[in-house]
Amino acid sequence: MTLEDLSPVTPEPRRAGRPASRVLTRESITSATLTLLDTVGYEGFTIAALARHLKVAPSALYNHVESKKDVLIWVQDHLMGRVNTKAFEDRPWDEAVREWAWSYREAFAAHAPLVPVIAVMPVGGAYETLRMYEEVTRGLLRAGWPRERVISTIVAVESFIYGSAMDVSAPTNIFDPGALADDFPLFTSAVTSNSSATAERSSADDAFDVGLEALIVGLRTRLESLRSPSA
Repeated sequence: MTLEDLSPVTPEPRRAGRPASRVLTRESITSATLTLLDTVGYEGFTIAALARHLKVAPSALYNHVESKKDVLIWVQDHLMGRVNTKAFEDRPWDEAVREWAWSYREAFAAHAPLVPVIAVMPVGGAYETLRMYEEVTRGLLRAGWPRERVISTIVAVESFIYGSAMDVSAPTNIFDPGALADDFPLFTSAVTSNSSATAERSSADDAFDVGLEALIVGLRTRLESLRSPSA
């Protein structure tokens, strides 16, 4: 044993300053925003509330985003990135619309409180959102849809999708007339019959299937009329 072995060990000096702050990424901010919006809704969503949820100072968030709008664009892109447009590459347009609509509804049904927000948001700066619309537009144009009718067709389908996405979270007894059942026997009977018919499938899914198929049939008829010389 040497004298060096007997000398006291000097601990490393503690680093000065505050502990390292939480590392923020686009993914973590987007995920926290989704959770917060699902909990408090759009009215309760602020940068300050998001910072509290993430346990960081608001200034830390402003190193990544300039405003609440930027965060919402990230959320919009996150959800639109989950919408499947692959069928528009090589499938008939009506089959592609069907697959697109079901996946679109699924993405938003999980976050129904966001529907009124995202449905009216401008798409400028939202890359994944624009990519989705580009693929749908390409597929419709390839199928022969007139360019000037593409946007109205997309909006028509989207309007139905958004409404159905909100319907998924509606109470299962939303149409139960309760104590007034005897006053409205036809409607009450229809509600009872519907409950029996959809026993193995959610009422929202069944309604979406019925509406989507009717919409596609109508669009098919519309396209045929647009192609006719007299249109």
